[in-house]
Amino acid sequence: MGSKINQLLQAWPSGVVGTQRWLTSQGVDFRLADKYARSGWLKRLGHGAYLRTGSTVDWPGAVYALQTQLGLNVHPGAITAFSIRGYAQNVALGGREVILFGNAGTKLPAWFASHQWSQLVTLVTTNVFTKTNKATSMVKSEGIELQVATLERAAFEMMYLVPKRQPYEEALQIMESLTSLRPQVVQQLLESCTSVKTKRLFMHAAEQLAHPWRSRLDLSTVDFGSGRRTIHAGGRLDKKYNLVIADPVQV
Repeated sequence: MGSKINQLLQAWPSGVVGTQRWLTSQGVDFRLADKYARSGWLKRLGHGAYLRTGSTVDWPGAVYALQTQLGLNVHPGAITAFSIRGYAQNVALGGREVILFGNAGTKLPAWFASHQWSQLVTLVTTNVFTKTNKATSMVKSEGIELQVATLERAAFEMMYLVPKRQPYEEALQIMESLTSLRPQVVQQLLESCTSVKTKRLFMHAAEQLAHPWRSRLDLSTVDFGSGRRTIHAGGRLDKKYNLVIADPVQV
């Protein structure tokens, strides 16, 4: 027993949740995991999930388990991705919710959803981005490597949440620093994203900020839909994108 538990603890990445699926891959079935928990080596987080006794685990270590151990297609996105990547220094993020994005139908395991992490974690599920490539790349969050939305994808996700869950003024503030987005990735997102509001808002912001990468986009291939979209009642009409939106200082 001593040798097996030592091997398990040595293989266990620091600060992450160990799911039963991962434990089984390490030669520890649920009976042995339960025995280790009763012996004090492990601490049960919930059904099918454990912590190393004495370790501290927060949401990044849990998301790591979702991505690498359970293979769930979820990632920190929208403004959370910008925060992790260091692009939200001037935005108040303390205590606000962590936003994960996943495909429609994705569900988080009960042990994740019921645990009280240091911040509220909310899963946004949608299929408006399912055909996009290069959605994520590896970034360290609190010392743990996670798949996090790229700057381009995070910008679209942020606009997707405007106005109900993301203030437009704040989104514009974040967008201001995105001077070096990859035009080919932006182009692919514009062509494949199925949310008309998201695409219009993204381009409205890009033009307001006069970002140089706009000149390398081919908007003739983008479906911006038809009909007016009202983001802020009583706002100003952007005739090009048929958006009713407040001036930033009025949001």
